[in-house]
Amino acid sequence: MLGFGFSSGLPFALLIGTLNAWLGEVGVKLATIGVLSWIGLSYSFKFLWAPVVDRVKLPVLEALGRRRSWILLCQSVLTLALAGLSLTDPVAAIGSFAVLAFVAAFASATQDIALDAWRIENADEQTSVELLTALYQFGYRTASIVGGALALMLAARISWPQVFGAMTVVMGLMAFVTLRAPDTERTITARLHSDLAQVGELTAATRAALLMVVLASWGWAVACIARFMIHMLAPAAAGTKPPSVAEFTRAQGPWIVVATVFVPLIVASISNLLKARGVAVQAQEDSAAGPLRAIGNHIYAALVTPMAELAGRLKGGVLVVMGFILTYAFCYNIWSSFAFPFYLDHLHYTKDEVAFASKIFGIIMTMTGISLGGYLFLRIGRFPTVLLGALLPPLGNLLYADLADGGHAIDAFSGAVGLQQLGAWLGADLRMLRLLLAICYENIATGIAGTAFVAYVSSVVSKRYTAIQYALLSSLTFLVGTLGRGVAGEAFDTYGYGPVFRYTALAGVVSVSFVLLEWLRVGNKVAEKAEG
Repeated sequence: MLGFGFSSGLPFALLIGTLNAWLGEVGVKLATIGVLSWIGLSYSFKFLWAPVVDRVKLPVLEALGRRRSWILLCQSVLTLALAGLSLTDPVAAIGSFAVLAFVAAFASATQDIALDAWRIENADEQTSVELLTALYQFGYRTASIVGGALALMLAARISWPQVFGAMTVVMGLMAFVTLRAPDTERTITARLHSDLAQVGELTAATRAALLMVVLASWGWAVACIARFMIHMLAPAAAGTKPPSVAEFTRAQGPWIVVATVFVPLIVASISNLLKARGVAVQAQEDSAAGPLRAIGNHIYAALVTPMAELAGRLKGGVLVVMGFILTYAFCYNIWSSFAFPFYLDHLHYTKDEVAFASKIFGIIMTMTGISLGGYLFLRIGRFPTVLLGALLPPLGNLLYADLADGGHAIDAFSGAVGLQQLGAWLGADLRMLRLLLAICYENIATGIAGTAFVAYVSSVVSKRYTAIQYALLSSLTFLVGTLGRGVAGEAFDTYGYGPVFRYTALAGVVSVSFVLLEWLRVGNKVAEKAEG
């Protein structure tokens, strides 16, 4: 399980963080880095193709078992894609580089699907799922240090292609972990999901029609993003400019959110309305079976059913919940892909300094923030902690704006409270102390916010659909921030880091507003129950 956790964490660390340090060093524009960061949407929306991984047997590799066959395939693709990245010049061939990065991200996200299933299915009385999860997380965190801190330290001594070549070898070794791991064979049945087969549920034809609307909506959104990425990253014809990320986001961004969030919500509401009125429902239990029906029901259960339950239970409040989820992490998600270029290329810290500050000290501060978040929940309650988690990250953006402009406010604070003397005693000069203090605050703030978000989403989901709703809702929190990275990159190129950090801090007002609205909504519900 340690090896599988490592296999999951290494590509994520390389593709979502370290890759941007390489791109920034060789002079790739921040707008391009922002667009390339959209490959991270593969992790957010992996639930879309999870039914395929769950149901489809792979030819040739099938002898390894259903889970190990998918894991080995993904590891093989990852190894080849990382090798391709190490052999590709991101300046001369950014298009090919982007394709390889996307293939690696897609394979990594698909591997996570199979690994999650393997972990759950191999748990037994002797080895609990909690123990396997703990081992998995330890391996994952170790890989984060290897793919982050160690990779940066190596890059200070050898070239970036050599670093990724070394990481390719490490990734390739994970295949031996897979070959030695046991596999659990579950019986694949052609039965419908029992809930969807019951009397009073929508007919298969109606479900198929509703599902097609959702899939078409998602398909359009994915195609729209992919088409722009291709145009943006392809070599521009002589005398022409590459397309503007800001113009694309302004024109298509709202529609992408509508297509991926609100169209499924509308379809879910229609599903509830049809069932409530007894229209297009089954008069008797549906016993039809088949692989396509099973996959269709699996996808329907992953996309429509959880939304239908939320819409039916929360009524109009579901709009507030969705607004909360879409905006809560915006302040730090929108610029996270630019952290390494900011530290290395704008502030000119060394790779060793950034490796320690961001990936070692930073991880410790994140864990501190997570612990503080848990403590605050016990001391002051859910919504005060959630509100604090919405307020702290925008202040962190203002701190980074000060860091970008020379760190005068940070210096004044550290001098006033005696941290400069402490830093000098520990061997950190004033310049390094600024970075450590900024990362300390930011990571503690995001740790508290992350804990608050997880606890909030856990309170919103239905016990009947806990896993599905949690996966769906938690994935949506990255949507707006990830889409906004292209605009952020273009803005960083045009206006500089300081002004953009201030603008993104101001955007935090939106998330705070949704927290207050949700607090009010829940408070009213509690009051209504008390009166009734």
